[in-house]
Amino acid sequence: MGHLVTVAAAQLNQWALDFKGNTERIIESCRIAKEKGATLRCGPELEITGYGCLDHFLEADLFMHSWECLATILLHDSCQDMILDIGMPVMHRNVRYNCRILCYNKQILLIRPKLWLANDGNYREMRYFTPWSRPQHVESYYLPRSIRAITGNTKVPFGDAVISTPDTCIGAETCEELFTPNAPHIQMSLNGVEIITNSSGSHHELRKLNTRLNLIQEATRKSGGIYIYTNHSGCDGDRLLYDGSALILINGDIVAQGSQFSLLDVEVITATCDLEEVRSFRFAPSRGLQAVQAPSYERIETEFSLSAETAPLDQSVRPTSPIEPRIHLPEEEIAFGPACWLWDYLRRCGVAGYMLALSGGIDSCATATIVFSMCRLVIQAIKDENEQVIKDCRRICAIEEGSDWLPSTPEELCAKIFHTAYMGTEKNSSKETRSRASELSKRIGAYHSDLNIDTVVKSLTDLFTYVTKFSPRFRAHGGTNAENLALQNIQARLRMVIIYLFAQLLPTVRQRPGGGSLLVLGSANVDECLRGYLTKYDCSSADINPIGGISKTDLKRFIAWARTNFDLPILEDFLNATPTAELEPISETYVQSDEADMGMTYDELSVFGRLRKVSKLGPYGMFTHLVPVWTHLTPRQVYEKVRRFYYFYAINRHKMTTMTPAYHAEQYSPDDNRFDLRPFLYPSFTWAWEKIEGVLGRYEKGKEGKEGKEEKEE
Repeated sequence: MGHLVTVAAAQLNQWALDFKGNTERIIESCRIAKEKGATLRCGPELEITGYGCLDHFLEADLFMHSWECLATILLHDSCQDMILDIGMPVMHRNVRYNCRILCYNKQILLIRPKLWLANDGNYREMRYFTPWSRPQHVESYYLPRSIRAITGNTKVPFGDAVISTPDTCIGAETCEELFTPNAPHIQMSLNGVEIITNSSGSHHELRKLNTRLNLIQEATRKSGGIYIYTNHSGCDGDRLLYDGSALILINGDIVAQGSQFSLLDVEVITATCDLEEVRSFRFAPSRGLQAVQAPSYERIETEFSLSAETAPLDQSVRPTSPIEPRIHLPEEEIAFGPACWLWDYLRRCGVAGYMLALSGGIDSCATATIVFSMCRLVIQAIKDENEQVIKDCRRICAIEEGSDWLPSTPEELCAKIFHTAYMGTEKNSSKETRSRASELSKRIGAYHSDLNIDTVVKSLTDLFTYVTKFSPRFRAHGGTNAENLALQNIQARLRMVIIYLFAQLLPTVRQRPGGGSLLVLGSANVDECLRGYLTKYDCSSADINPIGGISKTDLKRFIAWARTNFDLPILEDFLNATPTAELEPISETYVQSDEADMGMTYDELSVFGRLRKVSKLGPYGMFTHLVPVWTHLTPRQVYEKVRRFYYFYAINRHKMTTMTPAYHAEQYSPDDNRFDLRPFLYPSFTWAWEKIEGVLGRYEKGKEGKEGKEEKEE
């Protein structure tokens, strides 16, 4: 007969340092898993503390509170009669480890430390933890007194071991370990481990899920076995959104998948798998020969069986059928990822809503549309009777206690929590951008303010003239480049001051109960940040920025998608408009254009960004890579574009040290906070340019020789 086991993967919206809330969500996930008949429950990495505690992991208090929370979990009725795999930090012999606690019925079976730590990109685990660099080694861990009182044991195994039950064998792999070339699941599978859990803290990045899915499928496609992948969901207090997508697989087939973007605080997926399928899958003689040579793991024995001793009488209990994975389009990822991130910030920071400087351009339009998407998700969650969302929504909207009011449409919610302002000038702003901003705000229901800032700008320039006896002029009026830039920047910086004034006082103006203030949203995209095409401390300086890690190209694709899917025909006007800052006077012969100002297109900026960050190329490497790729340009034109990019990148790098915390969505993000660590005072790239010019000379000389030869032949 088959040996059927039901396993559960929990994806939780944890909050860094929210020990009480995190513990409650863990217990709730255990209750749901148990209700669904699971005998093994796996949760996310460092789920007790939250993954994003950062330097708080260096504090002894955090380790003490983790044990206190684990004690609450061990004692809870919902956490009995199944094996639990729980993530938390543990200090062993004065060394900090990122660990998994495998337990059953108030007993800790094994503490399994992480072998390979994530230490690139957004991750700095080796700043806080030490890897357990002793594979298959186990020693004793002496439990805290509070845990001894519960378990009755003084010490438990600590190290790289597996759990042996009467019917199967369970091994644990943690996040980064799956992505390493010699992943632990390979040796564990060869050693007879049939169920592997993976507790993860993996963030959302555009187009990343497919890569993750492929790697997880490969974990059992060759070796066979049941693989349980869990992940955090939501924002736990930083720039990242953990995008769930928990998975359960058997022999390379996906049998259960969690949602990628959800407002659920607790989501549990389960699947019933047949252990006999694993055993028959592992029939190959070559696998058997490798298994004989594989290093052995110490087996920690427990008398609890995951499968029933006899075949179930209920014929409806059968193995879960394979499913096709669900993968969102990049446009959908932009619609839902930052929206979930914004909702978590809004419900956890205690403000009255969001404030946005809406310019009539595509960046602020995309930001507003993402807020509208957030409202759509909230309304759907209300319709689905999500109690936590309903509670949060009433509190954010300042609904009086006892009232049963709830918004019924996204527009109705937007009217309560979203505020926009168009801040123009008489000579520099067009009626088209003003109209687009007004129409979009009206369509999505936002509270909109329309104002001109000429008098404020004039007051400051008059002050400067009074003090210096010098009157700056725009370039169009005969001024120098320095004057022209200064007059643009004063407008941009004043918009930042004004938008914060409105953010603090609009709730009072609208007679919102309890007053409060609004969080200001930034709207600078990743390409503008990379190029530095923005004013330092202008209206890109805000509280948080949902599009700061998204390219202009992807934002346009998102707007085109939202035009249809959100029924917002006004977005067509934004798509057709020329990107412009509107900081210089408009005339019959001149309208300021972003791409003309930058000397490169947004598509080209994306290419430069990927080559600089993802491919890790300097100026010389970038030039030699692009010459055979950009065949529509001559080698000299490629050189001029690369040189222009690196010049402006270098002189504007300092701006990224002060940029608004942005939602991380792109691998080439220039975010100066942990992700892209580079100097902000650069020398000129003289050596690189001389080397490139040497190569360029050979290109052009070779071309002239070839053309001369062809002329002679004619």
